[in-house]
Amino acid sequence: MSEASLQSWGWRIPFFVGAALAASVWLARSTMQESPEFERQQAVGSVPDIPLHHALTNQRAAIARSFAISALGSITYYVGITYVPAFLTSAGSFAEREALWLSTAAAVIVILVTPFTGIWSDRVGRRPVLIVLSLASAALPMTMFWLMASGGPANALIGALVLACVAGAFSAVGAVATAEQFAGEGRVTGLALGATMATAIFGGFTPWLAQLLIERTGWTMAPGAMIALVALAVLPVFWTMRETAPISARPNPSASS
Repeated sequence: MSEASLQSWGWRIPFFVGAALAASVWLARSTMQESPEFERQQAVGSVPDIPLHHALTNQRAAIARSFAISALGSITYYVGITYVPAFLTSAGSFAEREALWLSTAAAVIVILVTPFTGIWSDRVGRRPVLIVLSLASAALPMTMFWLMASGGPANALIGALVLACVAGAFSAVGAVATAEQFAGEGRVTGLALGATMATAIFGGFTPWLAQLLIERTGWTMAPGAMIALVALAVLPVFWTMRETAPISARPNPSASS
């Protein structure tokens, strides 16, 4: 549609789509059974009376680990994907339409890479995948932002798609790895304190900070440097954390022999 139509009424269309999706989710949740883990807690009487107190008392280390996982997952996604169209229009000299098409291509890559990363983490475990992806997040983003800023659609496409691969892969394993840090008692509260807080900080503020750094310094690789710093900061957490993937999800070497 034309820009005038978009500004006048077109921007409302996604909200109607979101309302329809919200209604379908409400129907799904209203017919959903409780998880076996929660039913176990009810059976043994271990559901915490005050989940916040239980999480802060018994699951502080898990909250810290989930914060670290979500911090890197959030900054790779919100700076490596969501912020890229704004970056391309300001630092990469791209028109808004071209930048948004690249963003759409990045979203498709996320859809494609997610199931394969999930299968990979089920086979080898969450910890090795998190370590590999944190190393990739430390090594690749600065070069990719330099490519996108250097001009040319081919360079921009390569940079955007590589960043989307890293962010999509990390989101795929990070989402389940954060939940697996917690026992069933207080899990949702722990996730709210750790993962959601990290998302608010490293997802909500970092695109703005990335743009501010570029405007103040003129250094177009600043967004990539931000991702790399967070990746290096959380790498020791991934290196020392225990494996959380269910053993039943991983292949049994003795069975194949």
